[in-house]
Amino acid sequence: MPAANVSLFNIHLLGIVANVVWSTFLQSWLRALSFRRSIKKKKKEREKKKIMTNMVGQSPQNGKGAGRTLIIGSNGFIGRFITEACLLSGRSTYLLNRCRSSSLISKAPITKSFQDMGATIVYGSIKDQDLLEKVIRENKIEFVISAVGGEGIMDQIPLIRAIKAVGTVKRFLPSEFGHDIDRSDPVEPGLTMYKEKRQVRRFVEETGIPYTYICCNSVAAWPYYNNTHPADVHPPLDEIQIYGDGTVKAYFVAGSDIGKFTMKAMDDDRTLNKTVHFRPPKNLLNMNELASLWEDTIGSRLPRVTVTEDDLLDAAKEMRIPESIVAAFTHEIFIKRCQINFSMDKPTDIDVCSLYPDLPFRPLDECFKDFLTKIVGTPKIVTSTKPVGSNNGIMVPSVKEGALIMTA
Repeated sequence: MPAANVSLFNIHLLGIVANVVWSTFLQSWLRALSFRRSIKKKKKEREKKKIMTNMVGQSPQNGKGAGRTLIIGSNGFIGRFITEACLLSGRSTYLLNRCRSSSLISKAPITKSFQDMGATIVYGSIKDQDLLEKVIRENKIEFVISAVGGEGIMDQIPLIRAIKAVGTVKRFLPSEFGHDIDRSDPVEPGLTMYKEKRQVRRFVEETGIPYTYICCNSVAAWPYYNNTHPADVHPPLDEIQIYGDGTVKAYFVAGSDIGKFTMKAMDDDRTLNKTVHFRPPKNLLNMNELASLWEDTIGSRLPRVTVTEDDLLDAAKEMRIPESIVAAFTHEIFIKRCQINFSMDKPTDIDVCSLYPDLPFRPLDECFKDFLTKIVGTPKIVTSTKPVGSNNGIMVPSVKEGALIMTA
């Protein structure tokens, strides 16, 4: 056989071998990927089952019907976590939804998912005291949770009156789920919201209905990026904003943990007429620590930009809603230290960690990894307009469409 033909034959043979090797590798990789996904799915199912057991000490099937609970604001940022936890705990769950509301129509898929989990939808207004009395009485509601947004804080007054009139509700949780409003004084426009929440607290106490205040501090994981509500932002992939000098710490709690511990505390005799604080020691971090943790998660260093106290105050003074409210709360947390500048020395203070020492909080690194799974893995180059060491181009992942839930 001529040398040229032998060479062509060898090249052809090498091509066949290469294709076989590549095909074998690809099949092995796909099998491994499928196996990993199967393992992750089984792990999530085990974790979900564990959460359901931890919440009430029994499976949902065994707990069905117990602790009949009415939730107002189930479609909101915090309300979704609480509603899901309530349903997973096996409680009979009733959700008050507004009739013919444009916001309700846009959130129909959320409502449908709760219905599929077993929730009963009741249509009506939180302002309708007669309707609320009827709902509570006819459905034998034992627990009422309000997670209404800032614009509906004072709308809770008719709800409280209805609870008082019926007289059978074992516990009411008003819309708090943040800072201890009696110990925090944000600048306007945040202060107006806190004053309204204080009025609700005082009215609850005056009526004598049984209550529990939940102060869960900040929701994991990224605080108030670009003065935008946490439900509407992506994780920072271009630059990291550091508030003040970045050394003031705050407590960060996963949304699922807010729901889980709320369910635990709601019908615990030790929390009756008490303020329950969520202060997990391992989730107490400052902005510099958060920035480093996020950079480690995405495997990239990002530019850091200082947002001064004056920057936040100027943004608050613009009175743009909700941006100015967000700026006011950011200032309160990371400049005035509202989450860590007091001791829990009141007889009504309880740390949730002391109530359930064997029930863990999700660490922030796990929360960050969850966020990363929602980001497309293909990296892109982001060129910084500001010098950051010797790095001009920074490798960061590109982001999927759709918001990530980051913080409250």
